Amino acid sequence: MVEPKLTIVVPCYNEEEVLPETIAQLNNVLGELITEKLISNESKLLFVDDGSKDKTWSLIYKESLENRAVHGLKLSRNVGHQNALLAGLLTAKKSSDCVISIDADLQDDIQIIREFIVKFKDGFDIVYGVRKRRDTDHIFKKKTAEFFYKLMRKLGVNLIYNHADYRLMSKRAIDELERFEEVNLFLRGIVPLIGFPSTSIYYDRKERLAGTTKYPLKKMLSFAFEGITSFSITPIRFVLLLGLVSFFVSFLFGCYFITLKFLGGAETGWTSLITSIWLIGGLQLIAIGLIGEYIGKIYKEAKRRPKYSIDIDTFSMAHQLIERTNHAESLEFEQKQLPELN
Repeated sequence: MVEPKLTIVVPCYNEEEVLPETIAQLNNVLGELITEKLISNESKLLFVDDGSKDKTWSLIYKESLENRAVHGLKLSRNVGHQNALLAGLLTAKKSSDCVISIDADLQDDIQIIREFIVKFKDGFDIVYGVRKRRDTDHIFKKKTAEFFYKLMRKLGVNLIYNHADYRLMSKRAIDELERFEEVNLFLRGIVPLIGFPSTSIYYDRKERLAGTTKYPLKKMLSFAFEGITSFSITPIRFVLLLGLVSFFVSFLFGCYFITLKFLGGAETGWTSLITSIWLIGGLQLIAIGLIGEYIGKIYKEAKRRPKYSIDIDTFSMAHQLIERTNHAESLEFEQKQLPELN
């Protein structure tokens, strides 16, 4: 079997502190796999700069000039982790048989990349990197993550438990992923929908080497809400159910107060009235807000704006240069053969 061309895609946002070590370690892994003849010697590293404000792109570009295996993709502005990752995947698939995505902080175990390749050669189009445990997380993050995965399961979303975005995808899997055109991107939910043969590799997650996390609590909550509202209409149905229950309870209270009026019961105070107003008003605001969130998503989808814009792409430039060189060599060979044929 011909060794597959592998590209490792690494989304980066303000990663200048950890990037030199990330490049060095991934380059070593790539070299070991090439030496073992598990992958082609044309395999590459593709670093996607998601509009960083530090020296991230300078480091990537400098390394790409010195190392033929390293390439960079510079986006024109910050578009978020999921869109930056998608940009890297779609760019890498042009000249790759399989693509591995991994975060720049090196918390994911890069030693299992070898197992990814072995599984790919066994016929799996998608290989998920799954954490064995969450010992490195503080208790709040650990519990909220567990709650999120369980909630998504209850809502009918097929997520791989304890899997983030560390995975291998074959070229045909990425081709299929490209057909999902939604703007509200949640790759962890979309990839399992592809349905091609898949498996999981389990590993222990490490501490971050340097820098700070790009997913503080606010972004984590936003990401979770994005996933829920992008893949399930259950929240809307829950609001409908809540409205029906509220109506039924209000109807019972109405019957009760009418009965008191005809029986000449004691005067009722303002407590029940104010409580009812605040309760119903609160439910209405929640319902309107939730419906507005879904309408907002429809609005974004209807505009069909591009998910990202590429400023500089050294990966495709190198690929085009190789194609031109191969074409020129082919023409030269044909021209040499013509006199012999004549």
